[in-house]
Amino acid sequence: MNEIYGNLKKYFGFEQFRPGQEQVINSLMNGHSALAIFPTGGGKSLCYQLPALSFKGITLVVTPLIALMKDQIDYLQSCEVPAIRLDSSLSIDEYRQAWNDLKMGKVKLLYVSPERFSNERFVEQVKRFNLSMMVIDEAHCISEWGHNFRPDYLKLPKFARQFNAERVLALTATANPSVANDIQQQFNIGPDDYVNTGFYRSNLNLQISIVNDSQCDDVLLQRLKERPAGATIIYTTLQKTTESVAGLLGEHGIIAKPYHAGMNPEERHSIQEWFMQNPQAVVVATIAFGMGIDKADIRYVYHYNLPKSLENYMQETGRAGRDGFPAICETLARGDDMTTLENFTYADTPEPESIQAFVEFVLQQEQTFDISEYELAYQFDIRSIVISTLFCYLELEGIIESIGSFYSTYRYQLLMSEQEIMGSFNPNRIKFLQAVFNSAKKGRMWYTIDTTQAAQQLNQPRKRIIAALNYLDEQRLITLKTEKARRLYRFLKTPDDRQLLIQKLTDKFRNSEKNNIERVQHLARISASGECLVRTILNYFGEDLGHNCGHCSSCEGSGPQIFARQAGSITDQHAELIRNLVAENYESLATPRKLSRYLAGMTSPKATRERLTRRSEFGLLAKVSFNEIMTFAESLIK
Repeated sequence: MNEIYGNLKKYFGFEQFRPGQEQVINSLMNGHSALAIFPTGGGKSLCYQLPALSFKGITLVVTPLIALMKDQIDYLQSCEVPAIRLDSSLSIDEYRQAWNDLKMGKVKLLYVSPERFSNERFVEQVKRFNLSMMVIDEAHCISEWGHNFRPDYLKLPKFARQFNAERVLALTATANPSVANDIQQQFNIGPDDYVNTGFYRSNLNLQISIVNDSQCDDVLLQRLKERPAGATIIYTTLQKTTESVAGLLGEHGIIAKPYHAGMNPEERHSIQEWFMQNPQAVVVATIAFGMGIDKADIRYVYHYNLPKSLENYMQETGRAGRDGFPAICETLARGDDMTTLENFTYADTPEPESIQAFVEFVLQQEQTFDISEYELAYQFDIRSIVISTLFCYLELEGIIESIGSFYSTYRYQLLMSEQEIMGSFNPNRIKFLQAVFNSAKKGRMWYTIDTTQAAQQLNQPRKRIIAALNYLDEQRLITLKTEKARRLYRFLKTPDDRQLLIQKLTDKFRNSEKNNIERVQHLARISASGECLVRTILNYFGEDLGHNCGHCSSCEGSGPQIFARQAGSITDQHAELIRNLVAENYESLATPRKLSRYLAGMTSPKATRERLTRRSEFGLLAKVSFNEIMTFAESLIK
């Protein structure tokens, strides 16, 4: 450990560890995999960045946001730690330089997103490296019991084994006991290598203030004006709300900038940099903002709209007061927000008929088959994330197994003439390359080639065509891009009872819907109880504070607070508009749930392609409860 302590000071400038860090690092240095559950800002990143310097091979870090990667890389490079990232924001030259540095052994830490593992080129190249450690950030995404389950995460244990990673470190700030147990089982992490430092932050003042729609803006303005200025994040649910609230604040002399995933990357980066450098910056943002923001002096976190779960609440409020000084986290609570969040959850649940059609489709496939999630999303009119989840469930049932993925379409641009390229090859290879080039479709600047079709047309292995294109790219004779990812699967067995399988999958989605609705309602129940907010929330995460915190709104005397709903209703005018819409017989609105989803403001692949989201009926009943919408829709569609 002498080298560890030396590097702690040399590279990071620290004299000692924060709570839990040394225990995690000891596990890793002893060759064990580990799980670290630290609160937001608790120093999770150092747990792998520091030991990575002592390992002989590469540390592969899987993290979900490009913004997070960039922030980490900038920091590490300022500390002279050899770290790079591979993501879609890199230029072609930057991407080539990154791979060259990896091959030359100049890199200690490589950052990628979980989606990168769908790139067959990436997977094959990583297999050639000595992987000392694989790090899974936001590891709660791997658990179906978690609040943010992502199918791409479910594949990571398999890749850790394929890469022969010597150890795995799973990191999260928001895992309840069930999720933590799930993570441990997935990565074979022993009880002695599980470190949870607790979630309690004594400097955070948690407040819940009940408001209605007409009061919310005034209360927010009052809070911002009466409290001392400081760095502030105001979280909203919808992208358009970030724009309207930032505009409102500007009209009242408060400089605020909106931030959401719909902005272009340059604009988001500019706002993030402004926020980092300004001690009194105010950002109105969706939850796309905040992950990886290493700003210690955030004094206020406001929830203009309700968070969708206690996990989200802890993650978002945890960004305040990382410097240890007092910070206020206030939720402006409206019962109607619960209706919006519940509608999102209900709308994401696929219909039993869609699940049945999907299963029948898979069971009709060849022994080995490939699919496009984008194409299937339209075919079954459910979101791509649901398609991906269905495939994961079938893998867990042993019906199919994933055997990789590939890009069916490659695009290339010539960096010199075809004649000049051919001049460096022997006659046999020239003949093959000419045939490959001839199978491509020429655009204004780029050529497009479907490698599967080209392989059939040329009677050549697809791998040979891809190898040739990769070689030309590596030799800087062409610039190569990949498009239209397709996933490869192997059919393993036919289920004994396909109807039982379909029912099991349907139940999984229904149970997930039920759990997510409960998550939406959890904060409301805690508020209505009148009990200490901090103590009750910590208990949900398996931590017993042992006493009331003394500094939340409940402890300060607000008492029980009820999230009163003033949900909208379906008027006669609404009913007439909807009947006329149904009479037009759109395929995307053909069932009660599909129609309800549309009326609640939740789009679908087919509704988007039919351009129905541009109509006034889209989101017409956004403030009406989903169950009420469904009852009405069922009366129209028998």
